[in-house]
Amino acid sequence: MKIIVHGGAWAIPDNAVEDHLKGVTQAVKQGLREKNALDAVEKAINTMEDDPTFDAGYGSFLNANGEIELDAIIAENSNFGAVAGVSKVKNPISLAKKILKDNEVNFIVGRGAEEYAGKKGVPLCDPRELIMERELKRWEQIKKENKKPEDFFHSTVGAVALDENGNIAAGTSTGGTPNKIPGRVGDSPIFGAGCYADSSIGISATGYGEYIMRVLLSRTVAELYKKMELKQACKEALTVLRDIRGYGGVISIDIKGNFGYSFNTPRMAYAFNEGNKINSLI
Repeated sequence: MKIIVHGGAWAIPDNAVEDHLKGVTQAVKQGLREKNALDAVEKAINTMEDDPTFDAGYGSFLNANGEIELDAIIAENSNFGAVAGVSKVKNPISLAKKILKDNEVNFIVGRGAEEYAGKKGVPLCDPRELIMERELKRWEQIKKENKKPEDFFHSTVGAVALDENGNIAAGTSTGGTPNKIPGRVGDSPIFGAGCYADSSIGISATGYGEYIMRVLLSRTVAELYKKMELKQACKEALTVLRDIRGYGGVISIDIKGNFGYSFNTPRMAYAFNEGNKINSLI
């Protein structure tokens, strides 16, 4: 199994570096316990959704109404399952995986997604259980200072894995931007923007979603990969993003087992394995 994860591309402060490195390392460890790529991606992202270090699951940023709205996607073989705007699901990547397995639907939002979760046995929770005191204080400060969501970058999480059978899976999960407009959906759950996977490559993106959507950043990596090596494709895709003044990062694995990653923010937390060794970087 090969796996790479990210914990967001932004100006990660010095006092948060250690927690980010520990978080992405633990995500890789948990992912490596699985047998197939899809389960590995789910487990790695579950680990980060449960870690309040990251803007996903428990501890996510609050929207302008002081509520949590979560988005997630998981993909393999040019197929995907995605959810957006859910408030009662602690691990939305697991709900997205249920949708991936459903031949009748790919993307469900809001209350409909939560009803679907209940029918499929995905645990529901009280939305208040996902809100941290830290994020309430941040929300109050943002309101007081009248800051906009684009004034921030965020710790969206993602993972890409390649298993022994040559299957590639990718996923992304986020709480979105702080103080976002209620109902706002960024790039993360959009196939081709925040995530993409086919039979030869998998990608997860992170950064300011409005710009990532405009260039379909993950699909851009996949298209560039047809012409160049993976690391160069990731680098060139970030140039495309930068050209429209967008900021973010990508991680990727190809069918040959090569890792690719690039970012144009001050820092991006990411980790990947080389055999039994885990490399964690920021």
